[in-house]
Amino acid sequence: MKSIQSVIALLLLIGTGVAAGRLLGVRSAQAAAGAPGTPPRAPAEAFPKDVYADTGNRLPAIKRDDLDDAGKKIFDTKGGPADSFGPGAIRLYSPILDEHLVAVNDYLRHKSGLDARYVELAILVAARECDSEYVWTAHEPQGLKAGLPQQIIDAVKFHKSTEGIAEKDAAIIQLGRETIEKHHASSATAARALGLFGKQGTVNLVSLIGDYASTAILLNAFDQHVRPADKPLLPIP
Repeated sequence: MKSIQSVIALLLLIGTGVAAGRLLGVRSAQAAAGAPGTPPRAPAEAFPKDVYADTGNRLPAIKRDDLDDAGKKIFDTKGGPADSFGPGAIRLYSPILDEHLVAVNDYLRHKSGLDARYVELAILVAARECDSEYVWTAHEPQGLKAGLPQQIIDAVKFHKSTEGIAEKDAAIIQLGRETIEKHHASSATAARALGLFGKQGTVNLVSLIGDYASTAILLNAFDQHVRPADKPLLPIP
C-alpha cells in the first residue's frame, strides 16, 4: 500500500511541476496521424494482461479493508468509489492525497470564477497535449455542453492553427500548448493571457491545465483505458 501511495504522489508531483512535454518531432507525427477523418482508436476487445477488467487500469478496485483508519474515514465520507474507472478510483489508494486534490479541482473548475467554456477548453488542451484518451473522452461532451463549438474542439484535437478562433479561446490553446510541449510560455503568449484574463484568472487557468496534466500522467502511468461501452474520442496513433 505504501509503495503504491508513493508512486501516485510522485507522479502527481511530476505532473504539476513539469506537465509532461513532448518532443516537436513526435507531436508532428501525431498531428499527421490525427488528421480530420481519421477514426479514433476503437476500444480493445480485451485489456492488456496487466490491466484489471474491473478498473481498466493496472490497479484493482480499492477495498475499504486495505486502508488505514484515516483512509477508511475518507472512504466512508465519499461513500466508496462512485466508479472503479478513472483518476478518482486510483487516487483512493492514497485517500488523503485524493481529499486534497478533489478540493483543488473543485475550486478550479467551479469556484475560481472561470467561465465553464474556458474551464472545459483548458482541460481539453491538457488532455490533448498529454495524449490522455480517458480525460478527452470524458470532457469533449462536457465541452460541447458548456458551449464550445465543434470547430474549436477539433482545432485542439487535431493540432490545428488557432487562426480565426475567438481571442480568449486561442489564448488558452496557445498557453497550454507552449507550457506543456515547450515547458515555457513565450512573453507574447503570457502577456496575451494576462491581458485577457488578468493575473488571478491566468494563474487559475495555468493551475487548471497543470491539474489535468497531472491527472493525465497518473492515468497514463497506470494505463487507464476508457470503459468498454464508451467510444474513444481522441485519435492516438
